[in-house]
Amino acid sequence: MTEAADLASQLNLGCACQFLDRERLCAELSREPALAGICPDLQHSHPHLFSASSVFVSPAQVASMAAVVAAVERVVALPAWQDRALADAATLAQKPQGARGGLLGFDFHLDADGVSLIEINTNPGGALLNVALARAQRACCAETESLFATATAWPQAEAAILDVFRQEWQQAGHAGQPTRIALVDSDPANQYLYPEFLLYRHLFQQAGIAAVIADPAELVWREGRLWHTEGAVDFVYNRLTDFRLDDPAHAGLRAAYEADAIVLSPHPRAHALYANKRNLALLSDAAFLASLNLPEEARQSLLSGVPQTELVRPERAEALWAARKTLFFKPLEGFGSRAAYRGDKLTRRVWDEILQGDYVAQAIAAPSERLVPQPGEAARLKLDIRAYAYAGQIVLLAARLYSGQTTNFRTPGGGFAPVWVLAQA
Repeated sequence: MTEAADLASQLNLGCACQFLDRERLCAELSREPALAGICPDLQHSHPHLFSASSVFVSPAQVASMAAVVAAVERVVALPAWQDRALADAATLAQKPQGARGGLLGFDFHLDADGVSLIEINTNPGGALLNVALARAQRACCAETESLFATATAWPQAEAAILDVFRQEWQQAGHAGQPTRIALVDSDPANQYLYPEFLLYRHLFQQAGIAAVIADPAELVWREGRLWHTEGAVDFVYNRLTDFRLDDPAHAGLRAAYEADAIVLSPHPRAHALYANKRNLALLSDAAFLASLNLPEEARQSLLSGVPQTELVRPERAEALWAARKTLFFKPLEGFGSRAAYRGDKLTRRVWDEILQGDYVAQAIAAPSERLVPQPGEAARLKLDIRAYAYAGQIVLLAARLYSGQTTNFRTPGGGFAPVWVLAQA
């Protein structure tokens, strides 16, 4: 462990100091007028969305995460990877795309020896919420002022996130920027991260792009264009978890995508290339990586940074059941930790369901922890780090603090937390 990594661990486990200025956070969120009236109630409606604690990491840990992100991007660009990843993908995912597929979320666990990539997401939530959160921090005492003066706080993240959408538009063969973006999710106003949808709408509008938040049922495919009640839509920021657009309610959106009448980001091809859990088995397969003729540095970053993962197959059932206490089981196309199970918690009934479904078994990489004040006494919460990235480059780091089997927003003292990169020990 480097000296800086040791200091980061000492701060995470030994400093219960809280850095969030809630009034400043509300001011940051309220730059979007619609949130000005909502923000005061967020502490009651979303009590565990934001943690008042910060998370500290070392430059070496950030460099390891960056190396894994860059290596994944290098692999995904290879024809051999695309052939393999798309072999069993839905027909819609086979459709070539100019745009990469939008902002990605690389979720990591950290330990003294390095980083572990747990999964990749193609529509990661929380980016703009975490931009606001990072801006609302302040030193909690005189001793931490110098720490904050030298730590990195992602000042360019918001501009970088906006640029992702411009690049997606241009990579798809268009000049300038979109005319109207529809931010699409099912019943968006009742989504837990709806406040972030409002922030995205504000971001686009401030950049001179008309923007609407819409349920897919509000979009109509007509006369060769996709329409919303406010006008034609030429870019869809896709927050749906129907990665294949199979739901009949998404027929209009699917038709526009098939006709190349919109830029869809993320799109089904991106999910197949990056986010299907099957890919974790390939990224941790030494023989497969060797066959790709990757640079040695990239190959080693993946082998050390991606926990060993394999597809759950009937012929491996007995061995996997025997080793279950060291494994985590995830559905190939799941999201948000749904239907994911720690092996040591499995019952025979659930194991039978896993064998009948499409799952991977991933070696457990235990998360690190953060000391967080709670009523009565401080508690250690688990943490993961989400690297928001595009084109192989990290644009923002954020943490999620939680207790239990998987990340959640139900833990007192937990939620999104800003990540500070220590300049030196």
